[in-house]
Formats: sequence, structure tokens, C-alpha cells
Amino acid sequence: MTTRIDARFAKCRAEGRAALVTFVMCGDPDLATSLDLLRALPGAGADVIEVGMPFTDPMADGPSIQAAGLRALKAGTTLKKTIATVARFRETDNETPIVLMGYYNPIYVHGVEAFLVEAKAAGVDGLIVVDLPPEEDAELCVPALKAGLNFIRLATPTTDDQRLPAVLANTSGFVYYVSLTGVTGAAIPDYSKVGDAVARIKRHTPLPVAVGFGVKSAASATAIAAHADGVVVGTALIDALKSTLDKDNRATPGSIEAVASLVRELAAGVRAARKG
Repeated sequence: MTTRIDARFAKCRAEGRAALVTFVMCGDPDLATSLDLLRALPGAGADVIEVGMPFTDPMADGPSIQAAGLRALKAGTTLKKTIATVARFRETDNETPIVLMGYYNPIYVHGVEAFLVEAKAAGVDGLIVVDLPPEEDAELCVPALKAGLNFIRLATPTTDDQRLPAVLANTSGFVYYVSLTGVTGAAIPDYSKVGDAVARIKRHTPLPVAVGFGVKSAASATAIAAHADGVVVGTALIDALKSTLDKDNRATPGSIEAVASLVRELAAGVRAARKG
């Protein structure tokens, strides 16, 4: 079965370019604003949208995304409301792939079976659950695949050739290569090593490889797009949104445009990598 994610990466490949994968936190700074933001992203050039599921203990996230999650939780965002926001997005966009990204605890508490049924019905295409290793595939990964959702795995510079087959065994949609060790939004990656890393992963899988962590500008997007099938941007978008919030962390009239403008720049950077 071809998912929206499969179709979008195939479309980008046919156009001779990488995909731009954008991350935003659902409910940051409130649910209405995050829905408006989701609706603005495809027109600005986002090919795939990762939607963060806010969680109280986001151990793999850097300060910016942690703060976004806390703002979302303070605004009353729940897993159920996150799924409902995707359903609202689908009312006007039936093509852009949506990936829910977060941690297993809220899904476990909600109930895996109910979560998968509701997520699929809302129009979710894939999941990234950062704290479920391949050894726990029976918990969520295998049921998700049976439900018709892609299960996207993270690989890192420390994922060696012995470990990769386990990581990739039930992965679908794409592989998310984290080009830095550490938390999100940290240092700038060494782009010269990205090409080698992508080539190494591709020796193990035919799936597209999207690269993230440290992408902040059109130039960094171009540098990564030259080597990868996708460029993932999260922290820079969260920071752009945060810079427009008022002293009480409320959205202002410039909030959506600040993020959309950066996405347009990044999309142009991605497209610049493969011209001709």
C-alpha cells in the first residue's frame, strides 16, 4: 500500500530534489494558532509535516522544543486534541503527509489500539516515537504497520552497521538520520560527513533518508539536500514562532508569517541543491 509519505517522496524524486520536512509542536502556543500554522506550511513549501505530540518529559528534545511542548501543555493540548487538529487540517488538505512525533507514554496511556484507529481516521500517515527501540516493535510499530501507518525510525552517527539492520527491520516511509549526537537544536553538523552517512544507510535500505538536526538556514538546507532525500527542520521553526510571541507567550499577528517566511527560504534552499 502506498501512503501519502511514499507518494510525496516519489514526487520529489521525480522532480530531482529533496523533500522539505517541517516540524511544529501541536498546540504551541495554542491549538487555533497551530492549526493555522499547519495550514500555512504546504503553501510555503513544506513537503511533509511532523506534528509534535507534547509530553511532560521530552528527553530527546533540546530547550526550544521542550519549551514549545510546555507552552502547548499549558494551553491544554492533549493527545486527543492533537489528533483532532490533524483531522481539522485534513478538511482542507488531503495530500500533504502528516507524521505524529513524540514519546510512547501518552500513546500507551491513551491505548495503542484506540490511538491507531483514531490517528488513521484523522488522516495521520506515519509515526516517529523516539523512545521505542526496535526490541519493542510489538508494542506499537508492528500494530501501526498493520493499521496502514508508516513507522519511521531514527538513525544516528552512533548507529553502526551491526545495529542498522535491527533499526531498519520494520521501518517504512523514510529513515530519519539525526546528523548530530545529542539533543535537538544543538551544534551545527559537519555536512561533509552527511553524504557518507546517507550512503552507508542506503546500503541497508531502499527507503528515502531524511537528514535533520542543525538546519537553520537556506544555506544549511542546500548543503544537506545535496546528499539526502529529505531535509528536516524543527528547532529553527519553533524559534521563529517563539520570537513573535508576546510576553505572555501568546501569538501575535506576525506569528504565522514568521514561520511561513522561513519555510519559504528553506524550501528555496532545498530546491537549489538539485537544479539541472
